[in-house]
Amino acid sequence: MTLIKSISGIRGTIGGAVGESLTPVDAVKFAAAFGSWVVAKTGKKKIIIGRDARPSGQMISDLVSSTLIGLGIDVVDLGLSTTPTVEIAVPLEEAGGGIILTASHNPVQWNALKLLNDKGEFISGDDGKEVLEIAEKDNFKFADVKKLGKVTTNDSYIQKHIEMVLALPLVDVEAIKKAKFKIVVDAVNSTGGISVLPLLKALGVETVEPLYCEPNGQFPHNPEPLPEHLGQISSMLESGKYDLGIVVDPDVDRLAFVDESGSVFGEEYTLVAVADYVLSQTKGNTVSNLSSTRALRDVTEKYGCQYEPSAVGEVNVVVKMKEIGAVIGGEGNGGIIYPELHYGRDALVGIALFLTHLAKFGKRVSMLRAKYPSYHISKNKIELSPEIDVDKVLTKMKEQYKKQPINTVDGVKIEFDKEWVHLRKSNTEPIIRIYAESESAATAEHLAQKIMSDIREIVAN
Repeated sequence: MTLIKSISGIRGTIGGAVGESLTPVDAVKFAAAFGSWVVAKTGKKKIIIGRDARPSGQMISDLVSSTLIGLGIDVVDLGLSTTPTVEIAVPLEEAGGGIILTASHNPVQWNALKLLNDKGEFISGDDGKEVLEIAEKDNFKFADVKKLGKVTTNDSYIQKHIEMVLALPLVDVEAIKKAKFKIVVDAVNSTGGISVLPLLKALGVETVEPLYCEPNGQFPHNPEPLPEHLGQISSMLESGKYDLGIVVDPDVDRLAFVDESGSVFGEEYTLVAVADYVLSQTKGNTVSNLSSTRALRDVTEKYGCQYEPSAVGEVNVVVKMKEIGAVIGGEGNGGIIYPELHYGRDALVGIALFLTHLAKFGKRVSMLRAKYPSYHISKNKIELSPEIDVDKVLTKMKEQYKKQPINTVDGVKIEFDKEWVHLRKSNTEPIIRIYAESESAATAEHLAQKIMSDIREIVAN
């Protein structure tokens, strides 16, 4: 069983011993810490909660909700919802924060409390440390019986979210309607079923084939939208009856596409395609994390705009986007951040912008994908013994490749013309993750193996 406490929240497997997995006691303790932090930080006694459809969601939601009202905090419960929907609701409700109950792409035995500030954005690292300290010290004081909070339910926010997406100037409903797209949707039996399907209907898509769109939490396959998990939707597209497959993760902040032949568009290229459309209409800067494909930089520079990388993690992408005034950004895991709507990864806005782009392009999805530079990323890791100083290893690698352009914002990223390798240490175990990208899959793998060989030699010496 696993329990991971981090600056972004708490996540773990359901069941087991207190402090070793996500038990009711752990959920209550962490909810109490966050609620106490919100009141101290903002003075507001109001928090928004929402959950994905996994089976433990209602239990965790009830525990969190009861804990917050015990602190004297009013709770607005969105019920089954999406991560971006909760993010949108927090400022609209003028709340002090939000809690999303989802383990995102993790398997069904996992759940998590993901924490939002009063802007509806993930809390910062410093804020997360404060919450952890409150939890460690049991530093919370509950309200007396006359000052308990209250719970109200509000299931209108998914519709509000959809209406906000449709109101965006770059979303062209008429163009999408005229294109008469035929679409298959795999929502992995979570809240994509109650958000993506009504979005497509509102966009005028008449032919939609739902695949696993019942929000019962019974994930039919690994819920991370990677090619190896998308066999069934790919087979459906191979029939030639449909134009596009849309895949989301359980909390609808990651987005992947499958083309008309059943080939996976590539999660890395979700952001690239959406950014291409946004930049064609609105010139501006872009951001993705250091481990994302170079293709976004290529597309950005094509429009005479500036691309900047950030450290890995959504909160870091958002900080960099605000810093340089980016008009679009995100991560290579299919996460689209479009600040015109809000600063959070949002599959719904990604779908609307992509379909507008595809409708105006007027050709097949496979032809749209062929427009973009084709890069391949090799993902590897090296496990080291606990006594090895991982930071020292990374410093030695930086020295070894000092003649190359190097970025040390998050680990060590070394560039070789249009190829790169990114080395990051794990925050929880003695592991170095190695990501390498090249125009050739074989070259990317060779580059990764060369770097891994260098690391082993450093360790041996």
